[in-house]
Amino acid sequence: MTTKLANRLPSQICASQRPRWAAMVLAIVVAMTSALLPRAARAVDGCLVLLCFAAPSWRSIPQCVPPIKQVLRDLARGKAFPTCSMAGGGNSASHAWASAPGYCPPQYTRVFDGESGPIYSCDYSGAVSVSINGAPFARTWWTMAGDTVTEFSPAAKAQLGTWDTRFDDDYAAWLASLPPPAPVAESGH
Repeated sequence: MTTKLANRLPSQICASQRPRWAAMVLAIVVAMTSALLPRAARAVDGCLVLLCFAAPSWRSIPQCVPPIKQVLRDLARGKAFPTCSMAGGGNSASHAWASAPGYCPPQYTRVFDGESGPIYSCDYSGAVSVSINGAPFARTWWTMAGDTVTEFSPAAKAQLGTWDTRFDDDYAAWLASLPPPAPVAESGH
């Protein structure tokens, strides 16, 4: 049952079921994981992590908080990102380290003057990217201290209906802080 639901998430579940599906699926995955893993194991379940990172706000789902915090601690310590063999075709999550300016959102990219030119840094250490049905769904940027912000794709926003808007709000504030474009000079022909 979990595999069938996970393969349908989140686009194929109707809007009235969305608030319940996340809690239901996560409860099933947590119960199955608890029964299958030895108590002393500290490994994070990649399937649960995939579902949690695809949620509108992982912090608002109590079952997601411990595994996401653990995977972020693991990543900060250089451990590999967990995998999920039951995710189904096109459903995956992966990790990449941030690198400004190329792989860091502009609102979180900082530029400093260096002796040899500009020095770029990113407010975030890395990002976990989630794909659903082979298409980008969400990218959660994280810091070594455990802070996160999630960038949802337009398709994710359409499917979720509501989501944590912090990334969008930060981007809008960054855009508003930019100086206005220079006026276009008229040619004197």
